Amino acid sequence: MSGFRPAPRPRPVRTLNAAWGALARAGVGRVSLDEASLVAAARRASGLHDFGEDAFREPMRRVLDALDHEARLHPLGRMAMRTTLVRTLVNRLRLQQARDLHAEIRGWPVRAPVFIVGLPRTGTTLLHRLLTCEPTLRPLLSWEALNPAPYPQGPARGARASGERDPRMRPAEFAERALRYLAPEFFAIHPVEAHAPEEDVLIMDLSFLSPTVDASFRVPSYSAWFHASDQRPMYRTLREVIQLLLWQRDGRWLGKTPHHLEQLDALLEVFPDARVIHTHRDPVTVVASFCSMMTHGRRVFSDEVDPTEVGAQLSEKLVRGVGRAMEARDRLDPAAFIDVAYDDLVADPMKQVRRIYDFIGCELTPGTERAMEDWRASNRQGRHGVHRYELSDFGLRRDEIDARFAAYRERFEVRRDR
Repeated sequence: MSGFRPAPRPRPVRTLNAAWGALARAGVGRVSLDEASLVAAARRASGLHDFGEDAFREPMRRVLDALDHEARLHPLGRMAMRTTLVRTLVNRLRLQQARDLHAEIRGWPVRAPVFIVGLPRTGTTLLHRLLTCEPTLRPLLSWEALNPAPYPQGPARGARASGERDPRMRPAEFAERALRYLAPEFFAIHPVEAHAPEEDVLIMDLSFLSPTVDASFRVPSYSAWFHASDQRPMYRTLREVIQLLLWQRDGRWLGKTPHHLEQLDALLEVFPDARVIHTHRDPVTVVASFCSMMTHGRRVFSDEVDPTEVGAQLSEKLVRGVGRAMEARDRLDPAAFIDVAYDDLVADPMKQVRRIYDFIGCELTPGTERAMEDWRASNRQGRHGVHRYELSDFGLRRDEIDARFAAYRERFEVRRDR
């Protein structure tokens, strides 16, 4: 039996879900995830019609079918997903409009981008947020991830630099408050803050080849199809969105997501001059922590989350990720990569930062170093609470994880956590 014990939902949420669920079972008020309904809603909300190429349609249909029939969403979860899906389609429409109106976006340079990859929970967020103190590096911000294209009534390109507030910030601030209400314990695991850097994976979702859906929901049919698919179209969409974002505020792209581990070949095919920072940590800790994070995350949308099922799926996902990464690194130019151990990063972050600056060819100025130290002082581990987890909570054993990750541990000389 799992030892996972989540915090109870707020009473108003439980009451709303119970009443709404009863109505839905009676055939009233069930939230639609129908393709035609979502497309029509996106066109109404944006006033736009052209999605560009239709390659996203098959992945979208697979996402919708799996969410509808497999994800066990509670009523509020269905509404949240409908809102997210409509927003994704609106973003596709606005991306297409921006590329049509401003032809220069299609050729906008993405020069020597920096990507942080590594298993989840290996210090990627710490490293990402430290490096965003470097003024020449340009991360994705959470409010941009929700709405990467400018609103029609928003500030002109570059206006943010003059201090004008972008209206896209407001929905991200609302989303942060909503998550704090629904799952305050999640911030002890991974802080989701409207104005903080966020992962590339959120803008990769515009292709509907979605690592987010794969990891965040119980969608076995979609997950099997997704991992067997050619994901280069997702990386081409990523580049298009990065070009749009750099057109709005230029700089050297600083990206981050664990999913890149599974797709290093595609990443470097689409971004051939990329520099890749590969982080490492004891897989026993990584697997337990990631399963905990995603079990908490799934509970935001569903009342029927089986921690043991999550453990089986996500441990397999992480094994596959490091296996594909090792195979890809055997083929790819070693000069494109630098390895950073979690223990070394935590023990002396600035030492690892200096190694990285040498690797990416960037000068670490005294002002930037002070900004990094200030950020560290204001963001001590545990400020949102303590994240507690055990492998056994998810039906997993230490010896089993050790055996499955033995080749990875040996290849990168990964030390055991104390």
